[in-house]
Amino acid sequence: MVEAQLGAYHHPPQLMDDLEARARELGIDLSSIDLDAITLPAGEDFGIPSDDNEILQNEDPPEVETGFANTIVVDNLPVVPPEKFEKLGNVIRKIFSHAGAIKDGGLFMPVNTDTNVTYGYCFIEYNTPEEAQNAREIGNGRKLDKSHVLVVNIFDDFERYMKVPDEWTPAETKPYTPIENLQNWLTDEKARDQFVMRAGTCTEVYWNDARQLTSELIYQHQFWTDSFIEWSPLGTYLATVHKQGSQVWGGKDNFERLMCFAHPQVELIDFSPGERFLVTYSSRKPSNPRDTHKVILNIFDVRTGKLMRNFNGSAGKFTSAGNIVFSALAWPCFRWAGGKDDKYFAKIGKNIISVYETDTFSLVDKKSLKVENVVDFCWSPTDPLIALFVPESGGGNQPARVSLVQIPGKEELRQKNLFSVSDCRMYWSNNGEYLAVQVDRYTKTKKSTYAGFELFRIKERDIPIEVLELDNKNDKIMAFSWEPKGHRFAVIHGDGPKPDISFYSMQTANTSRVSKLTTLKSKEANALCWCPTGHFIIIAGLKGFSGKLEFYNVDELETMAIREHFTATDIKWDPSGRYVASVATAVHGMENGFQIWSFKGDPLYNLSKDHLYQFIWRPKPPTLLTPEKEEEITKNLKKYSKKYEEEDRHTANKMTEQERTKRTQLEEEWASWVAKWKQLHEEERARRMELRDGEASDEEEEYESKEVEVEEVVGVTEEVVAYELDH
Repeated sequence: MVEAQLGAYHHPPQLMDDLEARARELGIDLSSIDLDAITLPAGEDFGIPSDDNEILQNEDPPEVETGFANTIVVDNLPVVPPEKFEKLGNVIRKIFSHAGAIKDGGLFMPVNTDTNVTYGYCFIEYNTPEEAQNAREIGNGRKLDKSHVLVVNIFDDFERYMKVPDEWTPAETKPYTPIENLQNWLTDEKARDQFVMRAGTCTEVYWNDARQLTSELIYQHQFWTDSFIEWSPLGTYLATVHKQGSQVWGGKDNFERLMCFAHPQVELIDFSPGERFLVTYSSRKPSNPRDTHKVILNIFDVRTGKLMRNFNGSAGKFTSAGNIVFSALAWPCFRWAGGKDDKYFAKIGKNIISVYETDTFSLVDKKSLKVENVVDFCWSPTDPLIALFVPESGGGNQPARVSLVQIPGKEELRQKNLFSVSDCRMYWSNNGEYLAVQVDRYTKTKKSTYAGFELFRIKERDIPIEVLELDNKNDKIMAFSWEPKGHRFAVIHGDGPKPDISFYSMQTANTSRVSKLTTLKSKEANALCWCPTGHFIIIAGLKGFSGKLEFYNVDELETMAIREHFTATDIKWDPSGRYVASVATAVHGMENGFQIWSFKGDPLYNLSKDHLYQFIWRPKPPTLLTPEKEEEITKNLKKYSKKYEEEDRHTANKMTEQERTKRTQLEEEWASWVAKWKQLHEEERARRMELRDGEASDEEEEYESKEVEVEEVVGVTEEVVAYELDH
């Protein structure tokens, strides 16, 4: 097999040329052979077409490997004599066996027959194209010594290289076509936010004009997507998903299609935090039920539409266990490092975390991070720092642990061993200053568990860790949430239908330890929804709960309002933190729609929408103001607020004027209606007199009113009837 590939490496394969060359080697004269008289062994056709092929045209073709995608060519090897063949081969095997098992006889180094030394390149054949791709990542650019830096290519790529024309021709220069400013929607004079809503087959984009107690429709599109819609993290793009792939749209009012990303039967998509890349995902059921689902992942450049990297293989390659069932595949498969740079992304595998950098879309340092039994990891939202979790092993002899690993150096900054662990969840604060690790531990009897927290202070020296246990450590943790842009967090805990909600702070006066602020008892809640700017939170009972919404001021530790949206399934804060929507999606079959509230719980307006599937605020990019400038504005808020208070009064006066104008308009419409019918009444006067034999029926004074008494017998008693009969 490898020898045949070697021939293809120097000369493109041609069937008759290869056949004649092989015949000459064997000393056979092809002209003396009757090819029609050849009888092939049973079940073999050696690639010779058969007339029976027409019968199979309507059948699905079997999945076969074509080409040499599972073979790599390693160049820039040392040129060695025969006595060093074995030593060099062992070095090559040691390097490239990390990518996968090399086939038997799959390592071949051509030898110059004249000098009896190697040519300086070799062929390596793997079982799958995926292993060959991994081998290229591992070996390409690797230094054997100062004079030999390996260059690795997939064998199939040479066919593409052969098609490159010998003469360079300049690319066609296309005229520049300016496009709409994709940030134009941020310049709205009223500083309004947008939201998109998908109901039934219609997708609509609105301005939230809360001052006018309404929403303004700006764009509407029927059948805009085949499955769902999604804003990019900074709000620049709106993505739609179709059978052929995904598309992104942008603009302020008239959304234009900006780019298409071909991926047949795409199921899921995910943007990188800085919107540079789009990950698309699809799966395919195997022909053999015993095999796992096949997964295809593509990473595109959002602006150019170029496919930057393709990953495919069994679903088990994208989980922490190779034999995990398909339904347990977590999305997103690739997790991006925090920040807008989009410099690193990673995926978990069996005993490894593979970290890639986006300059070359290859593994950092050409190899994965090996972590035995790793089951979960997450990036810091601001830094290239990974938190990973490894469960207990060896029957409890090896404790569980949480580790912090710096990228790209892969240096372990901190590690914490954990004992008797049944489960673990990790939560980063969005400013990257804290990491909360929720640890569920077994009791001594192993019959139950209890929960606690390990709190990492990431920005402090040596990353100190605090242990936090609830007042009643047997309470189950139902929800945990960090305050955005802050240092506080909230926990829902308890066992019954009315759990407690506790608030904690990582920054308490005169102490560096975590402290509890307050506990709210017996709340009908299962969700914590912080305002994006912090300070306020909605304690909500969604879906299976009563729909009660408690607007709570965490600064003052007091309730601002208690409202209710009985069928609410989601709470959605707008990016500014001024308004919030309680949404009832099609999870409930009735009363679909949304209610807009102020941050302190004042109801503003609502809209009913049958078959409401999605309601999403358009995200905004981070502010361009420095922290110092934000602090200055906060201190001088009263000075800045005068302008907006004046605008609010103007808006209120305008609304009053609008109401007065509307009332006057209604009075004029009523007067016009009365005048119309009076005129019609007058026009029909003659006809009425004709029907009444000339009497002026409209003259009320010509009528006489008389009172007439009428006696009526309503019944007769039996005694009276009997008396009349006797006489």
